[in-house]
Amino acid sequence: MSRPRIVIVGAGFAGYRTARTLARAARGRAEITLLNPTDYFLYLPLLPQVAAGILEPRRVTVSLAGTLPDVRLVLGEAGRIDLDGRTVHYTGPEGEPGSLGYDRLVLAAGSVNKLLPIPGVAEHAHGFRGLPEALYLRDHVTRQVELAASDGEAPLCSARCTFVVVGAGYTGTEVAAQGQLFTDALVRAHPLRKGMRPRWLLLDVAERVLPELDERLSGTADRVLRERGVDVRMGTSVKEATPDGVLLTDGEFVDTRTLVWCVGVRPDPLAESLGLPMERGRLLVEPTLRVPGRPEVFACGDAAAVPDLEKPGAYTPMTAQHAWRQGKVAGYNIAASLTGRELRPYRHKDKGFVVDLGGVKAAANPLGVPLSGLPAGAVTRGYHLAAMPGNRVRVAADWLLDAVLPRQAVQLGLVRSWSVPLDTASPELARVPDGRERRRETDPASGGAGAPSAGGRTAVGGGGGDDTSRTITSPTPDPVKSEPAKRSTPGAEPAKTSTPGAEPARNQPGPEPARNQPGPEPARNQPGREPAKNQPAPGTARNEPRPQPAPTRSAPQEGDR
Repeated sequence: MSRPRIVIVGAGFAGYRTARTLARAARGRAEITLLNPTDYFLYLPLLPQVAAGILEPRRVTVSLAGTLPDVRLVLGEAGRIDLDGRTVHYTGPEGEPGSLGYDRLVLAAGSVNKLLPIPGVAEHAHGFRGLPEALYLRDHVTRQVELAASDGEAPLCSARCTFVVVGAGYTGTEVAAQGQLFTDALVRAHPLRKGMRPRWLLLDVAERVLPELDERLSGTADRVLRERGVDVRMGTSVKEATPDGVLLTDGEFVDTRTLVWCVGVRPDPLAESLGLPMERGRLLVEPTLRVPGRPEVFACGDAAAVPDLEKPGAYTPMTAQHAWRQGKVAGYNIAASLTGRELRPYRHKDKGFVVDLGGVKAAANPLGVPLSGLPAGAVTRGYHLAAMPGNRVRVAADWLLDAVLPRQAVQLGLVRSWSVPLDTASPELARVPDGRERRRETDPASGGAGAPSAGGRTAVGGGGGDDTSRTITSPTPDPVKSEPAKRSTPGAEPAKTSTPGAEPARNQPGPEPARNQPGPEPARNQPGREPAKNQPAPGTARNEPRPQPAPTRSAPQEGDR
């Protein structure tokens, strides 16, 4: 008798925990396949420390093959799921199509950057959802300080050393807190003009920093930020973004070359493409995480609207902590469904949260006990070490070295501005030219027109989307702390950064892209669409008109977490 086939889409907090739980429960009696664009699990809560130069990038990644030996890893981006045929269609990393049959399916596709209809944001801002974005921000900030130190013009020096972060949730607050310390350290090596220092702005339309927390700890975070020199502006957001700066909703124009977008996340569009009942872009599931009417399909993490049994009528928030615990329940219930045992409902009580503010500063609320300063810092780092499924010794070693040695202020230049657009369904992947495009680009007979890479949507490393992954068991967040406008589809990748040979946007300086580089791949966030097989890639000839970017699906979104 053949073993049952279980396919898990996404290897974020929910998908990784599901695979690990299933592998232990099945003990070889089931064929478990994990479909993910990357070969690692990313521990998102420590991503701000990667951008600040505290941790090396590999410290926050955990090898899937190394920690899940009984799980088959398939690298690829899920494009279409045939529920009736019980098949997942995907696109491999080199553009090759593939498909996976299943007896049980776990949708743990996670979330992507949430966009708002604000002019210029899609063109001039960068998100903070994946490792490429953190690496880009680290290089970009270092470059701005170095250029400012060598620039003789005071206005341009000031603009280069002004960094704007939108969104005062967990991620935005930590990016601003860590960023101020990072740039201050850079200035010690590259002194600026007399009397000038880096300036960080933290904006949000909410009334206070970290609105998900109680006022006491929110006030602690606000005080730490202001003492460091961060310009915290509540009730303020971006009205328009330009290459030279941002226009704020209070009418002030801020000269800057850096705009970091941390307003929150939205569920991955893959869930919406299934045509099943949804709740604000999330797939409705039963308390057991099973999809109603589809007993072979389970969903967890940010892609699933899971009833909150502790708060009747509500759904669990999109946080890493809920995703991690839902993954464990999903793994148990799938194993139980194969043996006829009773399924277990997901139930979880809040136990507290942690927010790392850089250095020895933090805010924490373990078991309801409010902490700040050094005790909170110790609890925060201890919690992260305990929560990580790997690399604990390496992370602890990096923390120790950072405490006694200066950080290395160098640009690696591995991630270009155009390769990490804000409007993307694959924040965990840097956008790069397809191998076939490069071959056709260098082939005289091809006329310089590259072939498009295989399309399809991404299976985003799921579960546990945004900043609230810092919570020990995070409280239900408030609704979206953003512009009170109905979300519409913002523009896709800007022409300035997607056109081959064009200069980078002015707020993202760096080496000019090679003239013979083809443009980035077509938009991948259109669920259910099969890639064009024989169409030449747009924008490879200089006089060829650029096509209009593919629109992004619009759906009601979960709030900033």
